[in-house]
Amino acid sequence: MKVVAGLGNPGAQYANTPHSIGFEVVDAIAREIGAEWKASSSFKGELASGMFAGTRVILLKPMTFMNLSGDSVALVVRYHNATPADLLVISDDIDLPVGRLRIRVGGSAGGHNGLKSVIERVGSQGFTRLRVGVGRDSHDRSQVIGHVLGKFDPDSRAIMDKVVPAAVKAASAVLSSSPQAAMNAWNGWTPQS
Repeated sequence: MKVVAGLGNPGAQYANTPHSIGFEVVDAIAREIGAEWKASSSFKGELASGMFAGTRVILLKPMTFMNLSGDSVALVVRYHNATPADLLVISDDIDLPVGRLRIRVGGSAGGHNGLKSVIERVGSQGFTRLRVGVGRDSHDRSQVIGHVLGKFDPDSRAIMDKVVPAAVKAASAVLSSSPQAAMNAWNGWTPQS
């Protein structure tokens, strides 16, 4: 059994924003496997389950807001007796160009507060991350916050409409083969590749 957590912010005002691309990817996985989301106050999130890539999965969208994502992820991981190796976290990455995918096992949060929260609450860096590049407008922190919480412009939305299905395939590769094989196949993928 694997836990696949897509990071984002709850609420309609955060839909279609770079910071909630993790939600979009797990929503797409849920649609592919015919799983229905159910809100769970016990787990501080929305959960769905089913078979994905030949593996039983628990899909999770933390409803804690990004900076507290680990509160929800840790509850689900512990409840299902999962290990960090059983966890795949899907998030945005401002340091990757728009649309680029990157898979990595372990490592730091790279400045991403959602990943930082997951590392702290799960108590390990040893989980797999699938990062979706959302680019950045500048290195000015106030500009970065506006970028990740602002709506996708039409050009970026068109790119993301190609990226989300690719991210679903990349997640499938992580679960069906291995993170290393998925890295070899998907790292650096862009809609143009």
